[in-house]
Amino acid sequence: MTRFPNPDRLTTLILRSPSLTATTLIAAILSIATFVPAAVASDHKMVKEIDVQIDLAALTNATAAKHFATIEADLENALTARIVDRVAPDGIKITVDLSEFELSNSYKEAMNSADTRLVGDVSFSDANDNSNFDHWQQTVDVNSSAGFLPEGTDLSTLSPDSDVYYKAMISSFADAVVQRLGR
Repeated sequence: MTRFPNPDRLTTLILRSPSLTATTLIAAILSIATFVPAAVASDHKMVKEIDVQIDLAALTNATAAKHFATIEADLENALTARIVDRVAPDGIKITVDLSEFELSNSYKEAMNSADTRLVGDVSFSDANDNSNFDHWQQTVDVNSSAGFLPEGTDLSTLSPDSDVYYKAMISSFADAVVQRLGR
């Protein structure tokens, strides 16, 4: 862990200095300003690894099965894009074990029996600090993913088994994980 000097203590030492000039005061202020953003940034959890897994049992219909080959990489890529500024060799590991994935068809939606959703167990673990751990079940569905649909999307013509819904669900799931990471 990088330790930064206490900015208050630095200010006190500088102001009590007998050789205080405008140049040294400016240099001191710039020095303090350099440490403050770094100290604030250290409050965020850093990430060293992301692992997404899904097995065949998680697929609940044929429409979802067409994404089986790419869903792990799609979710890992969505997560990586959101945490690229938090990558560190001593960070935490994010593990996602997808337990259910379904993309309903328009008929099921019309009959109100749709279950378009993505469910997974998410864990944060830290090999260097066992107290830095979190685990929960994350669920996203059509409703929680609506904010991730492209602007101007006409929901009345959009089929829930479309690639547009799939991408929105991946984005919604990744955003939920990253929001939890920021706590």
